[in-house]
Amino acid sequence: MPDKDPGPVHLTPANGSLPDDEGRLPASAAPPPAADDDVADMLYEPPAQTAERRPRTDWAVFGTAAAAALAFVVWGMSSAESLAAVSSAILGWLVHNGGWAFVLAASGFVVFALWIAFSRFGKIRLGRDDEEPEFRTFSWIAMMFATGMGIGLMFYGVNEPIAHYTSPPPGSDVSTEALRVETALGTTLFHWALHPWAIYAVVGLAIAYGTFRRGRRQLISSAFAPLFGAKNVRGTAGKAIDVMAIFATLFGSATSLGLGALQIVGGFEQLGWVPEVSIPVLVTVIAVLTLAFVASAVSGIARGIQWLSNINMVLMVVFLIFIFVVGPSIFLLNLVPTTIASYLNELVPMAGRTEAFGGQETAEWLATWTVFYWAWWISWTPFVGMFIARISRGRTIRQFVAGLLLVPSLVSLIWFVIFGGTGIRLEQGGANLGALADSPEAQLFTMLQAFPWDVAVSVLVIVLVAIFFVTGADSASIVMGTLSQRGSISPQRPFVITWGVLIGAVAAVMLLVGGDTALSGLQQITIIVAAPFTVVMVLLCVALYRDLRSDPVVLRGAKGSEVVEAAVISGATTYGTDFQLEVSPVADDADPGSGAGSLPDGPPPADGGADSPPPGPERP
Repeated sequence: MPDKDPGPVHLTPANGSLPDDEGRLPASAAPPPAADDDVADMLYEPPAQTAERRPRTDWAVFGTAAAAALAFVVWGMSSAESLAAVSSAILGWLVHNGGWAFVLAASGFVVFALWIAFSRFGKIRLGRDDEEPEFRTFSWIAMMFATGMGIGLMFYGVNEPIAHYTSPPPGSDVSTEALRVETALGTTLFHWALHPWAIYAVVGLAIAYGTFRRGRRQLISSAFAPLFGAKNVRGTAGKAIDVMAIFATLFGSATSLGLGALQIVGGFEQLGWVPEVSIPVLVTVIAVLTLAFVASAVSGIARGIQWLSNINMVLMVVFLIFIFVVGPSIFLLNLVPTTIASYLNELVPMAGRTEAFGGQETAEWLATWTVFYWAWWISWTPFVGMFIARISRGRTIRQFVAGLLLVPSLVSLIWFVIFGGTGIRLEQGGANLGALADSPEAQLFTMLQAFPWDVAVSVLVIVLVAIFFVTGADSASIVMGTLSQRGSISPQRPFVITWGVLIGAVAAVMLLVGGDTALSGLQQITIIVAAPFTVVMVLLCVALYRDLRSDPVVLRGAKGSEVVEAAVISGATTYGTDFQLEVSPVADDADPGSGAGSLPDGPPPADGGADSPPPGPERP
């Protein structure tokens, strides 16, 4: 229950629509006054047949974020050495003084998400009380998996297990070959299972609840209304949060695109199309793929992009099955329970690994792996969170969290067992994949050379990553356009193109910062940019909790328990054990202590700015 009286509490209106934070009904229940654009903009969406109004740009948010991003690009292009020196110094300070915060926050998000799901809040629906899920469960799961880990899975599928197998994490027990394999796959699963998806769940849940339950605009800042107040989130504080969200999305997406460029050029090198992986070749690949994205954005072939995305998912499954069939299938099947057991057995020690555990060696390992991953996932949360929120309307919080944590974790388990297990088996047989530690982008292609049709499959991998690059830039640019244009579901094309070009430029600069080891540039910049957004996410948890505890479902449950308890006490006192409860209208002069009472019968208290949520996608 709230610490103070929340004021009048009401249930959902008869038509099933839940009023927004300021007591207004959705457009379907109470049409907005046509003469007042400001009021209309803050109401629920108009009926489906009404087109969305022209997006209005928040020039303070867009101008600040774009200017800062452009300054970063100019700095990197004009003096990559200077930017590298500064970022390296900041990274060293951050990992030494704040590495513990990344580690603690990531595990805290897991605990928070699970607690929310299995507490009294779990039965709250992301929409009206009687609203059904917008998408069938299978479609929801398929879209959820396709939210942006494609390039990461392709890049790290072989690289990370091999890296942990050949160079185990500090302090690991690898006294036997079996323990070395278990450690490699268990550590990899730790980075790709519950933790990243719990991080996504926090942001996705806050956006979905605020948008579909409270009627707010689809902005990260709108979720802070219960914490800072409606006026503040529409003012300077809210704009600062949205700028940080844009920056996190920009650099998180650039990291993925940088990995994609590394993988593509690594494939070119293995196929003999380029002599080596070099910065000029990487920048050229990024430029070409960015032009492809711009062409798709200008042409408006949204259906084509969606079609390519679906094809990519099918090709990934085919690729997975191919490696399983031609690889050491029985060995891989045996690794499934072994990896799960290793992950669960080492979960707490892995979640608590900090610099205090092993000094500078552990700090460097964390910056390369765990802290980098947590920063990468955090920087992706505005993008992935907004997408997951969009497709989760009508589901309960418990369904949302359970599906989001369990299904992608299972997919990650299968992916890394097949690709990582196959790589480890070849390494045990003398393939020497670990010798390519300085060229991680080449390890997948080197592994493919051990199987039939390696050239054709390598070309398939390059095509897969290229499509992920274009569609990822498209999706991330739309999200940043949405944040720039006050939560519009259809941001204007010039803004989408601007952000897409900046993603490509930032990815190129991040690779330049790494110099000969381009991957290190991606890692260190990602950690630096994600640090302030980690604080935003912690505050977001507080705001979400305050939102949920004043939800009508929670208040009705609390009031119902109070009324029933009082009635039972009154009945037992008066009639002993021989009594029954009946429901009847309450008298105006009823004694509050007699057990009579009324349940909440209207909207939650006004606590923040109500803004226009985007219309959800059509049911497939």
